[in-house]
Amino acid sequence: MVTVVFGARGSVGHHVAAGLTASSVPVRLTSRTPDASHIAADLDVPETLPAALEGASQVFLYAKSAGIEAFVAAARSAGVRRVVLLSSGAVVQPGADRNPIAREHRIVESALEESGLSWTFIRPGMFATNTRWWWTRAIKGGEAVRLPYPDALTAPVSERDMAALAVTALTEGGHGRQAYTVYGPQALTLREQVEHIGVAIGRKIPIEVVTPEQARADLGRTMPAMGVEAIMGAWAAGAKAAPETSVIVERITGRPAQTFAEWARDHVADFR
Repeated sequence: MVTVVFGARGSVGHHVAAGLTASSVPVRLTSRTPDASHIAADLDVPETLPAALEGASQVFLYAKSAGIEAFVAAARSAGVRRVVLLSSGAVVQPGADRNPIAREHRIVESALEESGLSWTFIRPGMFATNTRWWWTRAIKGGEAVRLPYPDALTAPVSERDMAALAVTALTEGGHGRQAYTVYGPQALTLREQVEHIGVAIGRKIPIEVVTPEQARADLGRTMPAMGVEAIMGAWAAGAKAAPETSVIVERITGRPAQTFAEWARDHVADFR
């Protein structure tokens, strides 16, 4: 039976599609901009969902609260049995009820919990890929990376590991009604993360310490305001206490999680 991968061009979705294909699972790839290998599916356009889900038994889904009711209706009608959702670790953090990112993801989780479908939630913490939004322009331009808290600790999660958890949940039994909160395997300072990228690309990357206000303005050039505040909050918290790390990837998939240094080596082209 077919597994539909929403957002199959995304940083996580394309790894999910590759993992399922490697496991000989038939996949249907979707995108908001269809082409020869991706069919149209947009959670903001409900009329695209029935065709995308027709004949499917399971789905990899990203969180979009505005379209979740239409998705649930279309999935039930199509006979979908299992949904693996890329959610957010924000939903289990203190103050989640006041966090707009957490609220957005929890709306989707709640709809799936009440849908009658089998569900699995992947709840990642800080994405390693965020560093591409933060630092790519400066690194490619040979400039200093501007940091408000260079010694703040975070535990970046590789998109490969998020996808590996999703693929395991879609190909093995026993993951229904489970929520997996996943943090990276190591707590690293922002300074150390920049250094790992420097090692990967083969040159030292300078760091400039800036004020939180300056950093907020820098982030605002590449991220929406909601994301900026979430990142600044995580950095400020990491300057005071070490973040959680986890071994959930190894426990569920049977292989170690990817370190940030390994992630940086995989993403050399993003920073050169």
